[in-house]
Amino acid sequence: MSFPSFETERLYLREITEQDAEDFYHVMSLDEVTHYYGMDSLSSKGQAEQIIASFKSTYARQIGMRWAIILKESQTFIGTIGYNNLSQWNKRSEVGYELHPHYWNKGYTSEALNTLIEYAFDGLGLFRLAAVTFPENAASVHLLINQGFKKEGVLRGYIFQNNQSHDALLFSLLRPEWQKERSLQWTISQN
Repeated sequence: MSFPSFETERLYLREITEQDAEDFYHVMSLDEVTHYYGMDSLSSKGQAEQIIASFKSTYARQIGMRWAIILKESQTFIGTIGYNNLSQWNKRSEVGYELHPHYWNKGYTSEALNTLIEYAFDGLGLFRLAAVTFPENAASVHLLINQGFKKEGVLRGYIFQNNQSHDALLFSLLRPEWQKERSLQWTISQN
């Protein structure tokens, strides 16, 4: 099965490859990006190459998928988005994302996430999408709620970063909830 690519109004979503290592490193070496990511900032391009290799491995084992987020107008790599802990047997996955700070608050993550939600439910036939985020990450919490995710609770001591354990919030979106919202939006647009 070939890796699916998507085109949105302003973005291309395509498989992240070794050729993206330098750009990926520039995003993931920024403390403001990794502050709420659950890992320390990268300190070398080699680390970025290892992570990209792990993305390839998780895709080959069908337990994850990661897309490069590319700006259409400039062909600029601005971040990644993907599925973690993908279990097609259980019809569920988690979604994760990060974006270079220059592109924050412009709706790019929302645009990419919208596409991945649709692909998860319509393309992969999943029933549940989850997301885990730091409680202090207000932008991510806001994004998830705006996309229809519901807060399920707190995962105590769930993320280990900077030599300490941190609580995380767990959010989820179920296919029937998403279908109902999509149907409602379609009805409103027709009136």
